[in-house]
Amino acid sequence: MHGLLKLLLLCLLVCCTSVAAKPQIAIIIDDIGYQRSDLDMVRLPYPLTIAVLPFTPYGQQSAQLAYSQRKDVMLHMPMQASNGKALGPGGLTRDMNRVDFTRQLSYALQDIPYAIGVNNHMGSLLTELDQPMSWLMQYLKQRQLFFVDSLTTVHSRARFQAEQHGVTNLSRHVFLDNDVSEDALQQQFDLLIRIAKRHNRAIAIGHPYPETYRFLQQRLAELPELGVELVPISAFLPEHHRVIAAGYTAPAIAALE
Repeated sequence: MHGLLKLLLLCLLVCCTSVAAKPQIAIIIDDIGYQRSDLDMVRLPYPLTIAVLPFTPYGQQSAQLAYSQRKDVMLHMPMQASNGKALGPGGLTRDMNRVDFTRQLSYALQDIPYAIGVNNHMGSLLTELDQPMSWLMQYLKQRQLFFVDSLTTVHSRARFQAEQHGVTNLSRHVFLDNDVSEDALQQQFDLLIRIAKRHNRAIAIGHPYPETYRFLQQRLAELPELGVELVPISAFLPEHHRVIAAGYTAPAIAALE
């Protein structure tokens, strides 16, 4: 009887470990807000993470819809790129002083108050610079927000500065749709799954392209067969990080002036 009990406990432990170790992926959909069709991506019945550009025609509506569906919302913050590409409204540049930099962040978060974290839109220049990344992380720390580095440059200083200031931070592993052909999308999706199975989790970034929408509409339904779970980005945050939307934290401009 004692041996049978031990065997049952061992089986229970193995089963629980197997369930806990199921690989997980998070998919962040960037660039939400410019097109009405972005709302279709938000409506997909899966826990995608929605990264919304501030001051865009459908940004607030998209964020509100995502929030109403209990999906994670992030602020997709425009940051200066090394190729000189136009940022769009609300962007952060290297020429800003600390007060203007912080004020711009505050305005953007007021526009997307459902955001629980921030990731960079472009930013191949700005994320390489220690000072603006330090300002960013100090501000996010005060607002209790996390940062996901889109890694638009291999020389990003975002992670270093986040760790210096005690800010929860994550990094992108895979871009899904730099090439929107079916074969390329499948290749990147397969890479995402392999990384997740190797490391138990992986983060991808995609965009509200029609090709990406159709691809995800089909492939996300197949994840259970692949033994992989799609989760919101908040599932990857450490236990000590209290998830809170920017709309529930006080703007932190005055303290930095």
